Amino acid sequence: MLDFAALHRALGEAACRFDIDLIEVCDSTNALLLARAEAGAPSGSVIVAERQTAGRGRRNRPWFSAPGESLTFSLLWRFAPGRFPAGLSLAAGLAVIEALAKVGAGKTARLALKWPNDVLKDGKKLAGILVELVPGAPQAAVIGIGLNLRLPVALPGEVRAMSAALDESVDANALLAALLVELAATLEILGAQGFAALREAWRTHHAYEEAPICLLSDMAPPREGICRGIDVDGALLFETEGRIERVLSGEVSLRSRP
Repeated sequence: MLDFAALHRALGEAACRFDIDLIEVCDSTNALLLARAEAGAPSGSVIVAERQTAGRGRRNRPWFSAPGESLTFSLLWRFAPGRFPAGLSLAAGLAVIEALAKVGAGKTARLALKWPNDVLKDGKKLAGILVELVPGAPQAAVIGIGLNLRLPVALPGEVRAMSAALDESVDANALLAALLVELAATLEILGAQGFAALREAWRTHHAYEEAPICLLSDMAPPREGICRGIDVDGALLFETEGRIERVLSGEVSLRSRP
């Protein structure tokens, strides 16, 4: 599915911005790249795996992938000292949805962003993002992305019911190249201007803007309210009982409600 020469051609002049390693299998591209980051890997390092044996998403949920069915990769990005910005997972989601549009993927579907780190297709999860900070390097992060090209055969039924895939003919090398180029451009804006510069673009794709929602937490009962968008730092604005609260990602999940 993926070929280094084809990927290099698809990247064109942007190829020099990335140090890409295509591997057949690993436990987790995020875990592997975090280890390389601690050893000094440069910004723009990328690991792409055909298959992960221990892929994971936010809140340590498993991420299922299989050769030819998923595009799973991680990108290391180092921000300027003292400039690590808020809203990184949201910025990455924006880059993903804009890259999909540029290659014409999902054009017959409704693509949207779900706070804080999911890309939806017709209301179901198409792609997930996992951001992890590099230990000992406060301005560095590994951004892991998993995108369903087709739903893996081994996907459990309860997960399949909430998942979506592109299910169309897409050149995986061109798609990966577009994702990397869009991520780099978006992260450069984020590092220089903060999430405020990306906020309105993110909101145009927001699945739950001004919608009734339910916030779920492992540590508290569900809470119902209205989503009033996001602030300049990427925090969710949640209106309940007549007041608006800022909600940080943490261990909170968002669901729609009637």
